[in-house]
Amino acid sequence: MTAVVAAPAVPVTPAKKRRRRRDWRAIGAFAVLTGPVVLGLGLFKYVAIGWSFLLSFNDARGTITLGNWIGFGNYAFLLGDDAFLTSLSTIAIFTVFIVPITFIASLGLAVLINSIRRGRAFFRTVFLIPAAVSYVVAALVWKMALFNGLPSGVANVVGGLFGADPVPWLSTTSPPVYWVAVVSLRLWLQVGLYMILFLAGLQAISPSLYEAGELDGTTKWQAFRYLTLPQLRNTSVAVLLLILIAAFQAFDEFYNLFGTGLSGTATAPVKPPLVYLYDSALGDQNYGVGSAGAFLLTVLIVVITLLQGRFVGFGKKD
Repeated sequence: MTAVVAAPAVPVTPAKKRRRRRDWRAIGAFAVLTGPVVLGLGLFKYVAIGWSFLLSFNDARGTITLGNWIGFGNYAFLLGDDAFLTSLSTIAIFTVFIVPITFIASLGLAVLINSIRRGRAFFRTVFLIPAAVSYVVAALVWKMALFNGLPSGVANVVGGLFGADPVPWLSTTSPPVYWVAVVSLRLWLQVGLYMILFLAGLQAISPSLYEAGELDGTTKWQAFRYLTLPQLRNTSVAVLLLILIAAFQAFDEFYNLFGTGLSGTATAPVKPPLVYLYDSALGDQNYGVGSAGAFLLTVLIVVITLLQGRFVGFGKKD
């Protein structure tokens, strides 16, 4: 019978004990530093989202407590409410305007800045600065200085140079010239950010491609069409998705441009879904309808984003 000899136990040296204690101290320090962040994120974001989802199935008027379950009643109300459906058509019109204009403007600026030799950093900074400006501040500048409807307003002064009469930009509905203020504000705020993304994509293109194109006698337009655009495919898809999602989340510019003090947006010529939901939840204190609308809008954004990603081939290899 063979005897089994047990391996001698490896003694734990004082150095290993100290190292183990230091590891526990590091874990404790990590927990102390990240614990409040994780707790706050879970409580004020994920728990709030879950509670809002439950509220969407309740008749929660003036309260956020659960108990008065009505099933899909809030969802059915929204889908049959003309005001909510009108807000969806409003954001669709806004998206149709803002997505292609923002894409073309940001790509054009990126190409122009990438083509200059001196002052590139200066122009890049100048166009990026508006992206750091608060939407509320920018909207108030647009409302009180540029498109205030007075003869002394910047837009009317410029129009007067061409013989145009003063126009109340934010209240004229026929024709709906308020779209000029809304679209120009969004462009000023966002074009610089997407320009930076395109500029990064342009600078990642190998110069040897353009050198080979010059040897083949390609023109500048042909180089842009057959060399630049294909190389910017992934960047273009990502920018399109970001612009689309941001368009459906429009709130600040509409609320601050058309808000009129105590009456809020009651006299606004147009309301996107988020303004409608804001008025429902915080104005009428109908938190059930507000929660249901938020989840309907989320589902709509996800579906449209997935369809657009599938259409343009997001994630596919070149």
